[in-house]
Amino acid sequence: MARIVVAGGSGFIGSHLIPTLLFRGDEVIVFTRSDQHRPDRPAPQLRHVRWDPAAPGPEVIEALTGADAVINLAGVNIGSRRWTRKRKAALIDSRVRTTEAIVGAIAGLALAARPRVLVNASGIDYYGDRGEEKVSETSSAGDSFLAQLCVRWERAALEAEGSGVRLVLMRTSVVLAPDAITLKLMALPFRFFLGGPLGNGKQRFTWIHIDDLTALYRLAIDDERLSGPVNAAAPDVPAQAEVARELGKVLHRPSRLRAPAFALRLALGEQADLLLHGRVAVPEVATKLGFSFLYPTLDGALRACLGRDRPR
Repeated sequence: MARIVVAGGSGFIGSHLIPTLLFRGDEVIVFTRSDQHRPDRPAPQLRHVRWDPAAPGPEVIEALTGADAVINLAGVNIGSRRWTRKRKAALIDSRVRTTEAIVGAIAGLALAARPRVLVNASGIDYYGDRGEEKVSETSSAGDSFLAQLCVRWERAALEAEGSGVRLVLMRTSVVLAPDAITLKLMALPFRFFLGGPLGNGKQRFTWIHIDDLTALYRLAIDDERLSGPVNAAAPDVPAQAEVARELGKVLHRPSRLRAPAFALRLALGEQADLLLHGRVAVPEVATKLGFSFLYPTLDGALRACLGRDRPR
């Protein structure tokens, strides 16, 4: 049994990851900013600690002391609001400052009391818009807003290595799950017979099923060979037009109505990067370690989430 601290555990990824940690017998401590996210009937080995990243209190320090692992998932939702100047600042601050607070708190612990590993979330958008270029964990960063956000996010986490903590940077793709808001929004136009490619449809779509993502987080905790950036992306990287065709097949809907790039830019501004940017990001690190994806192809993942193979 390991003791694992999770910051941002009340979000989408945390809500899937934490039950898998509890199932295997780990003790989990969730850092939360609000009492409203605490479950009415928590598991015996699950505890919530109120915290403020600007001023971590003694309860936070106590939770970090002697922990086996820290997982940092904190950060406001990327796609839920238009990217105004204020929203961009919130996207950056909620990630960078929280990471700095965690790393700083770890550095303040005695050497023997520090966690063995910090698994810090990041994004596959680190690479920016790369077209057909194949990018691995050793590839350079892009120059888009999201790419530079990820650079700053990871730079804050890298300070943990100076404290003797193994660091894993989980560069996460679009996460597919039956309850994923992103997938529901992707499927919505198709349900109304309005689905089709976005932009020119040539941009590559990087994705991962939630079960594979949570398995990668557990691997990052357990396997000491794993350090540095990890592309949390399935090996199948289709073009967006193919994504539209697969969604149409699974939902038994047509997929011919294209959404022009200019219309998406007009409606979303810079936030349209989420839909129009792409890259062929390969999971080189995970593959070399022998990681086996439960959902290596988009067709299988979509059917598991939306189709007849969806778990009841």
